[in-house]
Amino acid sequence: MQYQVVMKLLGILLVMFSVTLIPPIAFSYFYDDGALQPFVIAFFATLFTGGGLWLINSRVSRDMRYRDGFMVVVLFWTVLAAFGAIPLYLTTKPLLSFTDALFESMSGLTTTGATVLDGIDQLPESIRYYRQQLQWLGGMGIIVLAVAVMPMLGVGGMQLFRAETPGPMKDTKLTPRITETAKALWYIYLGLTALCALSYWLAGMGWFDAIGHSFSTVAIGGFSTHDDSLGYFDSVTIDMVAIIFMLISGVNFALHFVAWRSRSLIAYLQDNEVMVFVAGIFFATVLVIVVLSSFETFESLEQLIRQGIFQTVSIATTTGFTTGGYHWWPSFLPIFLILLSFIGGCAGSTAGGIKVIRIVLLYRQWRREIIRLIHPNAMLPLKLGGKPVSDSVSNAVWGFFSLYMLSFAVLGVVMSATGQDWVTAFSAVAACLNNLGPGLGEVAQNYSSINMPGKWVLCFSMLLGRLELFTLLVLFSTAFWRS
Repeated sequence: MQYQVVMKLLGILLVMFSVTLIPPIAFSYFYDDGALQPFVIAFFATLFTGGGLWLINSRVSRDMRYRDGFMVVVLFWTVLAAFGAIPLYLTTKPLLSFTDALFESMSGLTTTGATVLDGIDQLPESIRYYRQQLQWLGGMGIIVLAVAVMPMLGVGGMQLFRAETPGPMKDTKLTPRITETAKALWYIYLGLTALCALSYWLAGMGWFDAIGHSFSTVAIGGFSTHDDSLGYFDSVTIDMVAIIFMLISGVNFALHFVAWRSRSLIAYLQDNEVMVFVAGIFFATVLVIVVLSSFETFESLEQLIRQGIFQTVSIATTTGFTTGGYHWWPSFLPIFLILLSFIGGCAGSTAGGIKVIRIVLLYRQWRREIIRLIHPNAMLPLKLGGKPVSDSVSNAVWGFFSLYMLSFAVLGVVMSATGQDWVTAFSAVAACLNNLGPGLGEVAQNYSSINMPGKWVLCFSMLLGRLELFTLLVLFSTAFWRS
């Protein structure tokens, strides 16, 4: 492990993050909302710490290894969450403990959307904006942006890209140079955010809410500038805008780039994962509407269809927006939607969960094993999109799935040991591991009632889900630390 290289890169990334504190400072100054000093302190603390780490190790010119990249990514998300919690901890409105401030910061950066806050509508505008911005930065990953900048500083970025980027997209380059790949992804992300903000504004939101909700929609985060989330606006048009952009953001961003470059939608139609993603949400939505209708949950057909579509898309994509809590829905629907969030969106999207591509591969492996029972001598290659899938990929998918389920079970038991009932404990872990946000039981509205040990367990769950298990758990392997 090249510790000096790691500290140098961590310093650069912290300096970059300090720049993102300037907009909240401007908001606080403009609105005179009383939160200026906490943001200024956080800015200089982050800038000086990052600058100090870089200066101390500035003479180091060794190339970064993949092992260093994993360390930088894990340190960056944990250290960044800690520094991101500074303004939330120092401000008097809301008045938060360090654990609560860290929970809120970690939830934002990992795009989980779980919150300990109540009375969001009365918070300073700079705090309300800052929470949304945290999710936007965490959505595509500020490290992907850093990859585009680091070559200018004489630092390679492929190791970071591979360590931070989720799923099968790790080894995929949209362009010959990794820097251009990072830029392409960031331009798509920025463009979708601007388009989403404009759409919200045209649908009737004010500019402040439109920008804030565009951040959390494209990042598939779920934070809102209001306690009632999107239900605050009670607008069919706004709900439809959210549904469209949640679905778009749940698709592999590499496909968005290919579609934009080719000026054609054929890339989506030819992608097996996208077709399964859309079909799965469609059939889930139909099921939800049928069950809600049979129980006569809503008085009007318009409310039935609107709520059924919105909540299903929001939970399935792991966004976590609400227009009226799904936790009180009848029959098996609350559990069904929580289980749906385990699948999540497509690989290479901002969604959480296991990812659709892995579920597709698991299904095809299950089907192949069943056929082998009938035809034990048959040659049955595993294919995806007409191309054979190597054994290394299929084994990795099985390993990920089994570890994901094991992590959920263990963390659920640990969470229950902190004093939570089983429904609250396991739904909270599921919501945080899947980067969903709202759970069931005591965490259906917010997480303020969870005790301090429970919040630390959930912070670990958020980080584990955001980094897709292996990036974090590899640090607990003795092989990782061997020279």
